[in-house]
Amino acid sequence: MFDKVLVGIDEHQGGRDAIALAKVFAAEVAKLTFTYVYQGDTHAWRGSSPPFEAGERERARQLLEDAARDAGGAADVLPRGAPSVGRGLHDAVEAVGADLIVVGSSRRGLLGRVFVGDDTRAALNGAPCAVAIAPAGYAQRSAGMKTIGVGYDGSPESVHALKVARSLATARGARLEAIEVVSTPAYVLAEGDTGPEDALASLLKDAAAEVGALDGIEAHVSYGNPADELSLFGDSVDLLVVGSRSYGPLGRLVHGSTSQHLARTARCPLLVLTRAARPAGTASTPTDGHGATAETSA
Repeated sequence: MFDKVLVGIDEHQGGRDAIALAKVFAAEVAKLTFTYVYQGDTHAWRGSSPPFEAGERERARQLLEDAARDAGGAADVLPRGAPSVGRGLHDAVEAVGADLIVVGSSRRGLLGRVFVGDDTRAALNGAPCAVAIAPAGYAQRSAGMKTIGVGYDGSPESVHALKVARSLATARGARLEAIEVVSTPAYVLAEGDTGPEDALASLLKDAAAEVGALDGIEAHVSYGNPADELSLFGDSVDLLVVGSRSYGPLGRLVHGSTSQHLARTARCPLLVLTRAARPAGTASTPTDGHGATAETSA
């Protein structure tokens, strides 16, 4: 499904969790590359020096080689110097042509230092690939992918998420489940000739019909806050796949959307697919010279 998987390594538990999840995604066919972003790029920040950068690069390489050895040795290593972790991750994705980047989560955020300032957000928003997030402690409790869940609402983004989820489920012989969350403001339910209870019942019935029409899928419908309902749904699956209407694979995560909430609360791995994420096996999307896709720049 994914041919080139980039794994963001840190010096904490999140790095080990990311490796465990990447190995599940990689199976036996994908190429794994471990990357660690160290403080570098002398033109971008004051106080750096070539000797300092050389030392940081060597430390990063040693950390990655140790991680690769502990993971069985079947991974390339890519130390990356950058003024921010986000920029470094974006550059690494472009350098290896990755179609998936896997990171761990922690109480401090993705990779510990990822959510630090606008430069990091901008770099992550432009990454042209899908993003998988391993929940805290995943390395100690990884159970493969026996059940794959997908958030569905009929939108193009959710249709793409369903397609990817189907491919993953087929490749692994996993059960596929989908959930559609009905979330409508009270003032909408209050309008019209029917009462709010009847209106809600109608919405739930329509949603059940829509998701129930999906072939070969165990369907679920719920009413409530999408982030909360998807998080609860994630408790019963081994992977939750969601689409995003943002302009980059972590755009919604950064800006406080459903995906951000899921990254903090989901107890299962999360796979975020976006418009910017190209299908696996296709050519890279042309960029504007700064790593941003044409769609990102619009």
